[in-house]
Amino acid sequence: PLATTRPADAANGRRIVADRRRGLCLLCHSGPFPEERFQGNLAPSLAGAGARWSAGQLRYRLIDSARLNRETIMPPYYRAEGQNRVGPAFVGRTILTAEEIEDVTAFLATLAE
Repeated sequence: PLATTRPADAANGRRIVADRRRGLCLLCHSGPFPEERFQGNLAPSLAGAGARWSAGQLRYRLIDSARLNRETIMPPYYRAEGQNRVGPAFVGRTILTAEEIEDVTAFLATLAE
């Protein structure tokens, strides 16, 4: 886990994932979000993510997926330097805070089916 000041909140993680302005996840991913229209199809579905990967593996992918796949289009959510595939508002800062990374990790870990 990242150094955070509070326990992970899976419900907040779900809100982040579903929010196209905050988590940006559904721009590329689809998943078990029946209330969300226009889910992405550029990346794997988030359905079953908790069954495919451990919490540590999910967290690592969120922090900087390019360390696993240099060709990924997924931006690093917890790396501020060396970003070249993020919007101008995110240059020089992380997309998510440490607490938000832990919240999203906790949520994704619940997606076992």
